[in-house]
Amino acid sequence: MKKLLPILAAVILMAEPCNAQEDTGLPKYLTPEEKAMLSEYNFPRNRGIETPPEFENLRNMAEWEEIQALTISWRSYRRILKEIARAAKAETKVIIFCDNAAAVESYLMSTQPAQQSWPAVPAFDNMENIDLVEAPTNSVWIRDYGANTVYGNRVDTLAFVDWIYNRPRPADDVIPTALGDHLGHNVYTTTAAPYDLVNTGGNFMSDGQGTGFASELILEENEPGNPYNVTAKTEEDIDEIKADFQGLSRFIKMTELPFDIISHIDMHMKLLDEETLLVGEYPPGVADGPQMNANIDYVVNNFLSYFGEEYKIIRVPMPDSPSGLWPDSSPTSGYYRTYTNGVFVNKTFIYPSYRQEYDTTAARIYSEALPGYTLVPIDCDNQPEVIIAAAGAIHCITHSVGVSDPLLIVHQKLQDTFDSENAYQVTAEIEHRTGIAQATLHYRISGETEFSAAAMSAAGETEWTALIPAQDPETVIEYYVAAEANSGKTQVRPIVAPEGTWSFKVLGDVTSVYDIESFELGPVYPNPARDIVSIPVIAEVPLTIDVFITDMTGRIVAPVFNGEVRGDRRLSANVAGLAAGVYHVVVTSAQGRTATPLMVIN
Repeated sequence: MKKLLPILAAVILMAEPCNAQEDTGLPKYLTPEEKAMLSEYNFPRNRGIETPPEFENLRNMAEWEEIQALTISWRSYRRILKEIARAAKAETKVIIFCDNAAAVESYLMSTQPAQQSWPAVPAFDNMENIDLVEAPTNSVWIRDYGANTVYGNRVDTLAFVDWIYNRPRPADDVIPTALGDHLGHNVYTTTAAPYDLVNTGGNFMSDGQGTGFASELILEENEPGNPYNVTAKTEEDIDEIKADFQGLSRFIKMTELPFDIISHIDMHMKLLDEETLLVGEYPPGVADGPQMNANIDYVVNNFLSYFGEEYKIIRVPMPDSPSGLWPDSSPTSGYYRTYTNGVFVNKTFIYPSYRQEYDTTAARIYSEALPGYTLVPIDCDNQPEVIIAAAGAIHCITHSVGVSDPLLIVHQKLQDTFDSENAYQVTAEIEHRTGIAQATLHYRISGETEFSAAAMSAAGETEWTALIPAQDPETVIEYYVAAEANSGKTQVRPIVAPEGTWSFKVLGDVTSVYDIESFELGPVYPNPARDIVSIPVIAEVPLTIDVFITDMTGRIVAPVFNGEVRGDRRLSANVAGLAAGVYHVVVTSAQGRTATPLMVIN
């Protein structure tokens, strides 16, 4: 298993009451005491339905879909939890698992005075949309142990899927059962062989269309000799369990990051929609920046989005400490500060904040990436609630419950175009358990107040289409899709429409093309490397190249790529099978031969 760094915050015993004023709770990572007990600990089994859901076309919900509730655990960081609940209850029900419902209600309905770096926290006006459920928990990190929403027949029966939690925290591990009982939905658990699978919610994301993402932590936690006493599994075994319980047809796994002590992908990336990844960014060469970049290059180079095209990447800064420290310079103060650890709550997006010099940039990036959403930043880095010191933030302490009656709309956003002569076709996949009665395309020119409406036509079992008339160059077009099911249920996509829309621009004429015959091979990263590396190549014009790795004698030890490239590409190679030592990455083309050094470590 991956070596964990020393603990970063005070450890509170599991039995300590959740309403203790100074309780900072258990950290997200394993404490030394927990690591010592792993080999002797009996993880809770014999709960829920221990066989796969029996539904056809099982589908795991994406986080941006409509939800009926946001769940939190009232253990620690209560000011942060209160602000999450305040923002979320304007959109949906907030289910709070707690030891003492009366004490939690008293806290929410009172004002907490300013304390250290935190301002005063005002009282709630009312308890509307707050659902207090008395159920014991061990920690606040409900994303890791909470229930995951799946749908049978894609948009029909709602059920929950739960894994074996990778922490010896027995009360946490059974919270999905409490949620299932509370809402009246079945809970399917990977707790019995051959399906016994250890996993954690912070290390899982889904596009809602059959693709899942994780770090290779999930392979380590279920490998031979694992400390959780689950049957050893190959990667193929894990993929099959994910297919059987969550409907995944593809499970993408990335190399663990050296300085992320929990190896959870939600600490450095987030899916914003079916084809867009928000990814954290360190300065060049800092902390996990090189491996993070290599991982994303690996995804882009080897996998296409649900729409069959390259994933779109948006970068957001990873802040340092106020004194300039990073996770690789000081694990006790260069915490893993990240903006990607946010949560969708219908038309609101809640995310962590740290300090103004970075917060303003993150706010701009989110406002551009998620137009129309109510954006709620919550301080995760100031006393007395420095939650980021415990290796988690907003996404880590929340979990979503999908609606029981989803109306699903999936659409690939139209891209900017030079075409000012032909109409622009908008196609969407629209599904509801009762069928779709009608769908409408709404569009307008940017700056106008009113939308034009075009009835969409059924073009297949779930496909609907309509046209936006051709527009003049330099025109920006805003649009959204609305649908009504036969049952009367309605939905729009984006979910924030009409306040937020998709948009594209009709570009001006192409006036010139510069054919600059140049080629560049950039430094390989990460370097040194132990598995996935990225090889940056830039070709100003289409160029056929051959890329390979040689040892110090010039012998080719690994082919990498042969084909045409153009523009800025990041080719990927896996050096895990090479012996430790110095190698060269070599590129040959009609323009000649160039090489860059690479060190492989065990």
